[in-house]
Order: sequence, then C-alpha cells, then structure tokens
Amino acid sequence: MVDLKKDVVVLVGAGGIGIAIARRVAQGKHLVVTSRTQEKADKIAKNLQMEGFEASGAACDLGSRADILAVIEHAQQFGPITNVICAGGVSPSQAPITEILRVDLYGSSVLLEEFGKVIAPGGSGVVVSSQSGHRLPDLGQEQNWALAMTPTEELLDLPFLSEEAVGTTLRAYQYAKRCNVLRVQSEACAWGKRGARVFSISPGIIMTPLAYDELNGPRGEGYKKMLDLMPAGRAGTVDEMGALVAFLMGPEATFISGTDILCDGGCTAAYWYGDLQYLQEGWSQS
Repeated sequence: MVDLKKDVVVLVGAGGIGIAIARRVAQGKHLVVTSRTQEKADKIAKNLQMEGFEASGAACDLGSRADILAVIEHAQQFGPITNVICAGGVSPSQAPITEILRVDLYGSSVLLEEFGKVIAPGGSGVVVSSQSGHRLPDLGQEQNWALAMTPTEELLDLPFLSEEAVGTTLRAYQYAKRCNVLRVQSEACAWGKRGARVFSISPGIIMTPLAYDELNGPRGEGYKKMLDLMPAGRAGTVDEMGALVAFLMGPEATFISGTDILCDGGCTAAYWYGDLQYLQEGWSQS
C-alpha cells in the first residue's frame, strides 16, 4: 500500500506575516492553519486551497495548552510535522497586560515545548517575535534565566511579571517578546536532540492591515516620522519576512538554531544609537 502521508507545516496565527511564510515553505506539504475560531480557520484554509495548497483549518487559542495539543493531534493525522510557524499573538493596543502575557509569553513558550516533543528530524520552527523585545533594557542574568528556564506552568507566577510590576501593556509586550527570544535559545537544546532546529525573527514595522491602520490613525504622524528617520527609510513587507524564514528553514541554513534575527530596517539601531533616541523619552512604538 502506498503511504499517502505528507510532511506537515503548522501555522499558528494566520496573519499577514504567518501566511507569507507559509506560502514559501508549504509547497508540496500539508498546511495546517489555525485561527481563534474554526470558522475563520476553515475560511483561510479554503483560500489557500484555491491557490494550490493542500490545507486544513484548526481552531486554536495560543494561550491554551489544550488547544495546542489538539492542533498537534490534528496535524499528525496527515503526516510528520516538519515545520512550525508561531505567528500568533496580541498587540499592546489589542489586549490588557494579563492577556498579552498569557498569549504572547506563556502561549508561545508552551508551543515551543509541545512541538519540540514531536517535531520530525530535520525539521525546523520559527517564532515571530518583535523588535519590541530589543527595546527592553538589560534584565540581568537572573531574570534572563527565569524567562528562559522557568517551567511553563510557572512562568506567569514570576514576581516581575505581575500586573503591578509590569505596569503597561507596552512593557508586557516587550517582556513577552524578550521571552520569545530567550525561550527559543533554551528550547533549541531540546529540539536539537530530535535533530531539529528552532529560531525566532524580530520584525519591525511590516506593512499589514494593522500597520496600515496605525499609519492612518491617531499615531500616524509618529509612525511616519519614525519610518523617515530609521536607516531603511521605509516599512518592510510580509514577502521580505517570508523570504527570510524560507532561507532559515532551508538547506543553506542548517547550522542556524537557537538565535534571533532582528529584521527591522535598522529601527532598533536608531532607537538606541541614532535619530530615534527621542523615543526613549516618551512616545514609543512596538
């Protein structure tokens, strides 16, 4: 009997960047796409099917271990999981502190842990983090270790992650994205024992519908000034993020694991050392 099972790519969080990555790495594979509701996941999967991909949808709340395990079970019926794209999350303007930490920090950490138990040899995973994590001041070795190594079910109990200690949704987002990078480093060790790799990318302002709304919203002038003053002088595109991850997941990057790629057009460099240092004094953008 012919084995019809295919390699499987799992996309958790089917926004613009996640879809762009999936389009670059899921050809000839089965693509599982998730969204918060089954209806939306199925709609996205159907659109991808019309573009020639073999795809199915699954509901998933990134902040739920049970949902992540259900996605894994769904994916494994089609074949071995060879690629994982974690592109889900909520932004500082979308949710309160506790929800940002539950989804972006805890949820991404659980995803790395659970997919690290099943990823196929030769496989790879990526967490889409953010330049925001690079704007958080140095935390020191003790907090870095805690974010990287604390058991996932104890992460949200860390004293410095209490709602009172964090203070603002932006700072919660920054902690979450710093944790993404540190967690990738620690989980790379476990993934490596399965012959697999994992890494993160930290995009800057990438043109998606959300970014477009921000550019044309109340903070639009601040955004435009930042884009003008950063080294690249423009926003990035989802296709650029897709191309970057396709390289990282491809055969020419098999020595890369446990690292973060800051892909923000030089915005972070300008934030710390160049024309955007004024952002440290007040106005800030994730």
